[in-house]
Amino acid sequence: MLLSRAKLIRLMAFDVDGVMTDGGLYLSDSGEEFKRFNALDGHGVKMLRASGVEVAIITGRSSRCVAARAQNLGIVHLYQGVENKLAAMLELLDKLQLEREAAAYMGDDVVDLRVMRQVGLALSVPDAPEVVRRHSDYVTICRGGHGAVREACELLMSAQGSLEAQLAVYLQ
Repeated sequence: MLLSRAKLIRLMAFDVDGVMTDGGLYLSDSGEEFKRFNALDGHGVKMLRASGVEVAIITGRSSRCVAARAQNLGIVHLYQGVENKLAAMLELLDKLQLEREAAAYMGDDVVDLRVMRQVGLALSVPDAPEVVRRHSDYVTICRGGHGAVREACELLMSAQGSLEAQLAVYLQ
């Protein structure tokens, strides 16, 4: 069931805090925000994009470092400061002319549930509240900011038969 649903995914959207990061909010004395991203996660995103899956970020917070990270990873679908994540997802699906079943979303808190319950594949992390994990089709083994995004990307590529091709470049 999981792999058959993952096979249909053409858009993978991620929350940021607690998914792409460890969920910590690091603030300097001047109020500047810092986030810790995982390099392995980033390469997973790049491989997923190279395999033909669109990637998006939909997050409730706004941060220059998230915009910089998205640009670095080639993510062009960036939605920050979003109060209604489901509306953002539906707008993106319309823009890409995709059905809900072709979308996956990875979140870690109750604010993500509306999106997670309306897409073809809902993913979460082990640190998410129990109610979020319960409404997830897949909960990663890795924690947010510690390989969870890479695990999700490899799950999709594996289901779609593109993981070996992406890895072959590095095994030559």
